[in-house]
Amino acid sequence: MPPRSVAVPLPWTDPAVLFAAGPARLPHAFWLDAGPDADSGWSWIGTGCPGEGTPRGIALAAGAAGAAAVGGPFRGGHVGWLGYDAGAAEASAPATADPDDGPQEAWLRVERVVAFDHAARSAWVIATETDIDDAVAEAAAWRDAATTAARTADAAGGAPAGVAAGAGERAAASARHTPAQYRDLIARCRDAIRAGDAYQLCLTTRFTVPAPVDPADTYLRLRAELPAHHGAFIRIGEHALLSASPERFLEVADGIVRTRPIKGTRPRGATPASDAALAQELRGSVKEQAENVMIVDLMRNDLQRVCLPGTVAAERLLEVESFSAVHQLVSTVAGRLRPGTTFVDLLQAAFPAGSMTGAPKLSAMTLLHGLEQAPRGIYAGCFGWVGDDGRADLAMTIRSIVTHPGGAYVGAGGGITWLSDPDAEVAEVAVKARGPLAALGAALPDAWAPAHQPA
Repeated sequence: MPPRSVAVPLPWTDPAVLFAAGPARLPHAFWLDAGPDADSGWSWIGTGCPGEGTPRGIALAAGAAGAAAVGGPFRGGHVGWLGYDAGAAEASAPATADPDDGPQEAWLRVERVVAFDHAARSAWVIATETDIDDAVAEAAAWRDAATTAARTADAAGGAPAGVAAGAGERAAASARHTPAQYRDLIARCRDAIRAGDAYQLCLTTRFTVPAPVDPADTYLRLRAELPAHHGAFIRIGEHALLSASPERFLEVADGIVRTRPIKGTRPRGATPASDAALAQELRGSVKEQAENVMIVDLMRNDLQRVCLPGTVAAERLLEVESFSAVHQLVSTVAGRLRPGTTFVDLLQAAFPAGSMTGAPKLSAMTLLHGLEQAPRGIYAGCFGWVGDDGRADLAMTIRSIVTHPGGAYVGAGGGITWLSDPDAEVAEVAVKARGPLAALGAALPDAWAPAHQPA
């Protein structure tokens, strides 16, 4: 049984400031981020050890809801990611992983964590009973360093700690597919749908920046560019995942598992009137509604494999959520887990997520492997935390950057149905990739830029 963890109060500090003062430069560290200026939810910053097991065998939390623990729902366990390619292979789909893309599964065994309750503006240091004194001293040292850095920046007239400078001159990003090639793949998706081999296919591509990047500074720019409720910086050795994900994949608490698939996207408008019109267009789109409902049905089917009969239902359907760059169509599906369900049972039932495959899932993954002709890597997988107590919170690896010693890559894609407009699908990929690339100091390749696409 894992050692008992304890929580000690820490004076409130902006998580971005504390991150920049310490964990940002450590080889194995994480920041699960509720977003800039968050006034609800939790953020966690901490350190851990790689290679010390995985959470796969953990029994997921069951039973009635209890009192909230001091320090929040995550009090120790694992933080990490799962890549798409290994998940597809485990689901019996054809898949090939590229080691250069980063490890398909990587976890930090969490040793120390600082938890931030944004609603109460309170912070807590969490560690084992034998380590708590050292953990508190380390967090205090980070806080002191942040204060010193802020004073130095003020005196010099520079940016405060926790705020990354601009990326400077833009690098050149390359694309796995040209827009013309992507349109051709859309046509092939529609052929497969017409033949009855799939109802929907989530077609993806990749943009690559070949120059080495600073993961910490890049993440600070990413969260400023694309604020999101499931942001993340997870560095495990030479690879880092930087995410501004708007999509919660799996949340487990008190015996209930929830998923919130996103299907349906529109860009934000340049004026309040055009922005509202785009949101309304998304809300009323027959194509986007069909796309979302197909994935809701798929996720209901997945969760029924690990939930008690009659407990799986769509709690919310077709709600528009707005982020800095896009409007999204979101639904929520939930069910009560069967007693004894483990984390690996849940993964085998639901991963990879239907919102990143299509429907039917196995057929969609098989078709996409033949169409995309290249691995997705860590993109289109999931990341987050799994607690020793059986709680969990995982998000989809979208709107994300994966860094490695030679550079970084950004995946982007969209759901293709029979009603898809190829030009609109290409434009959607560009919208989704633009923010992460900007955080890397890179622009879309010219062919993908709006000025070079058909009107």
